Amino acid sequence: MAVFGPTSTAEDVLYGVNLCGRRILVTGVSAGLGVETARALAAHGAIVVGASRDLAKAKAATAEVQKEAASQSGGFELIALDLASLNSVRTCADGLLAKGQPLDVVIANAGVMATPFSHTADGFEMQFGTNHLGHFVLLNRIRSLIRPGGRLISLSSAGHRFSNVDVEDPNFERTPYDPFVAYGRSKTANILFAVAFDKRYRNRGVRAAAVHPGGIRTELDRHLDASHIEKMIELMDQELAGEGKAPFQLKTIPQGAATTVWAAIVAPADEIGGRYCENCHVGNIVPDQVTISAASEGVRGYALDPATAESLWNKSEELVGETFPND
Repeated sequence: MAVFGPTSTAEDVLYGVNLCGRRILVTGVSAGLGVETARALAAHGAIVVGASRDLAKAKAATAEVQKEAASQSGGFELIALDLASLNSVRTCADGLLAKGQPLDVVIANAGVMATPFSHTADGFEMQFGTNHLGHFVLLNRIRSLIRPGGRLISLSSAGHRFSNVDVEDPNFERTPYDPFVAYGRSKTANILFAVAFDKRYRNRGVRAAAVHPGGIRTELDRHLDASHIEKMIELMDQELAGEGKAPFQLKTIPQGAATTVWAAIVAPADEIGGRYCENCHVGNIVPDQVTISAASEGVRGYALDPATAESLWNKSEELVGETFPND
């Protein structure tokens, strides 16, 4: 089996792979990683269903995806999905269920980062509500469409190391709001969701994993000014130098999509199921008390804790007003 790493691209990972007949749902296909992920999959013959809040923007952004799909006997279609509105999420899920077309992979790619304090249409803190709860409801409602042997890939981030989840105060009602703490909570939630989903559905052959795409400049950082990003990179370089490592290197968008398609298509299911992946391999657990730079590899143990995953699952059901049985 080929060995991939930090500089591998989605095309490198999918070299020689034929995805004809495979149906894959990707959320967040209006820019960045979502577009490149959809393009790479369509270029190898997959039928890609792209979900986006802004369909006009997504249509313009995915023109190349449409071309790739047409040239490779694949397919591409767009569907409406606003993860910050559970009404939109449920409407999207109902539409997919009504069509009844099975899915081989679902890639929960969409998300927001470091937003000013605000709320979703349902009153949830914006990052937790969009990044976690929207996908939580969507994936649970369409779980019956995922074929045995299928996979759920949940996009997380090294940013999960900013914070564990807080099931007692998920909406910052008693906690001072910090954009990066909120982002960290939501990205930890993305990992814990994959842990819990994998546990529930592995017996019918459906596996779930979380992935960190790497540091990439996309629309995700639109709420950060350039000077803030420069200071973050400068700090990371200082930390890396202290560890005897080379300066931080941003990934290109094709490189950023590599771990997603690796976990979704190429990696052995038993290897990635219930795990956190980065740079096209399964990440190592770094003890909570060990200090590491933001640019270093590793996943905090709290993000993979089964008990926390169950606690978050139960709290999420309570918040959205739905119970999802194991079936």
